[in-house]
Amino acid sequence: MRRRSAWAAAILLSLANPAAAEAPFDRAGWQRDFALLKRQMEAAYANLAWAASPASGIDVPALDRRTARALEAAESDEEARSAIRRFVAGFHDGHFSELPALAATGPREPEPPKAELRALGPAAGCAALGYANRSPTAFSLPFESLPGFRLLHDGAGTAFRTGLSADGRIGVVRIRNFNEIQYPSVCERAWREAPASLDRRSGDFSILVQTAWLAELAGELRELKRLGAERLIVDIGANSGGNELGDWAARLFTGRALRSAPLRMTSGPLVEKYFREQEEALKAAAPKPASPAAALYAEALRALAARRAEALGRACDLAWAWREQRPWRPDGCSRLADAGWASGPFWPSARLQGRSPLARALYWPAAAAPFAGAWTGPVFVQTSGTSYSAAEMFAAVMRDNGVARTVGTRTGGDGCGFMVEAAPLVLPHSRLRFRMPNCVRLRADGSNEVAGVAADIAVDPVEGESPRARAARLLRAVAAAPAAP
Repeated sequence: MRRRSAWAAAILLSLANPAAAEAPFDRAGWQRDFALLKRQMEAAYANLAWAASPASGIDVPALDRRTARALEAAESDEEARSAIRRFVAGFHDGHFSELPALAATGPREPEPPKAELRALGPAAGCAALGYANRSPTAFSLPFESLPGFRLLHDGAGTAFRTGLSADGRIGVVRIRNFNEIQYPSVCERAWREAPASLDRRSGDFSILVQTAWLAELAGELRELKRLGAERLIVDIGANSGGNELGDWAARLFTGRALRSAPLRMTSGPLVEKYFREQEEALKAAAPKPASPAAALYAEALRALAARRAEALGRACDLAWAWREQRPWRPDGCSRLADAGWASGPFWPSARLQGRSPLARALYWPAAAAPFAGAWTGPVFVQTSGTSYSAAEMFAAVMRDNGVARTVGTRTGGDGCGFMVEAAPLVLPHSRLRFRMPNCVRLRADGSNEVAGVAADIAVDPVEGESPRARAARLLRAVAAAPAAP
């Protein structure tokens, strides 16, 4: 009788307060979410064909079966949610990740007006634009703590931390991130040098900041050379990535022309959006009709239209990825469209060099041309398991062009992330939100950069060895290594 009274009281409480009653577990709803997630991956996940190949080391069909069994056995939302999350984590792709949950309803603050930049000075103005250091400035190994190491710049008032080994023969430059938004001091310098009439929110101002970033890096490289450095370590350990600066910056470390990574994107609306954006950028840089560059401009527009049409025809059914493994063939049934190169839709020729708006629209690294060859000696790119995305682009283009050896440990394996903005996938039952990368960069051997960039000279952490000792070991390894990759 007492048990029945307690049960009745619980029923009355739930009727009086519906929010207190939890919704029953809906296994079918979670299974529908999982089916939708897979369909969207087939349509939009750029790395699915790579993941489904033996080269990736991932058994996608087994991962699919485990997740289906886990959802069938789940008894609660938490168990089902964990199954979906384990499925996504099984792809080992940092760009394929869950986004924070959003409340479906509730009070929503209207968008506030933008700050009035004209009334602000360089520091406050750059802060209002979002420029802020969010990455570790120190070397990823404590070189500065070793006896005799000479710290030249600490990276606080400058963009880059630099130093020299005790014998002065090895220079070290720290690149903590490849996005200019993380360098407020560079923004402030560009702000002071830009015309007062220039809109600081415009793309032209962003280009000025990127150019200032490249100029400062080139200056640091020239200083290290002037001080007698014979070899150079470029420290991108714990560099989380950034943007196209990861490709452009490679030009500063050699006087040779470099070939950027071939770029692939998922065929469909996203690659069409990418080509439309490139067409708009090209038209914004159109030369005058009588200009010598007018013929090149018209030729580029025709080539862009042809590549877009070809890219949109790259559809195929990727449902095979849940049933079997197939060899990695980016030009096979992968839904990957040829989008040109990481340097832009066109491969550069003598006609595409220079700093004009048209040159930059056709070949993005043209902005780095004035700083090319700031360093021309042996280079060693120091990587770690937390070097991601644009940092991997930098390491790969340096290694694949024979400019540098890599030293340290394999990079984290995020590869190419996003060439265009895309709305996240929201699963209707669970409200879980995911972003999926829409691009692939190919290595010189045809592999996917998402596999990570291996170290030519492995300097792995060893149990019982301090970071200081490993820093000393890495310096010795660089000193003893052959100069050419």
